[in-house]
Amino acid sequence: QVQLVESGGGLVQAGGSLRLSCAASETIFSLTDQGWYRQAPGKQRELVAGITSGGSTNYADSVKGRFTISRDNAKNTVYLQMNSLKPEDTAVYYCNAHSRAILYMDYWGQGTQVTVSS
Repeated sequence: QVQLVESGGGLVQAGGSLRLSCAASETIFSLTDQGWYRQAPGKQRELVAGITSGGSTNYADSVKGRFTISRDNAKNTVYLQMNSLKPEDTAVYYCNAHSRAILYMDYWGQGTQVTVSS
């Protein structure tokens, strides 16, 4: 059963922008840190951006200065704003919510395809 619902993927030209959204339940959202991962064909899944319950963020070196992760607590939603997209950003993007303290709380979105054309 999908616990996180993703939206916002699509096809965009190089240099363009997309914003991904990930909606969770209030319980999941309030008790977890969230992050965005991506997986390209033949590659390992990698962490793109993360945000803690306290608002601290971290980014993969490849997306620093281009991507921004943010959260809307009222909507129980985490976002990934992607600017200056490059063909190498093409991948399936997955939202994750994980609690370090409550170990069974580890949830994934269904994945959304982002394709960047040159």
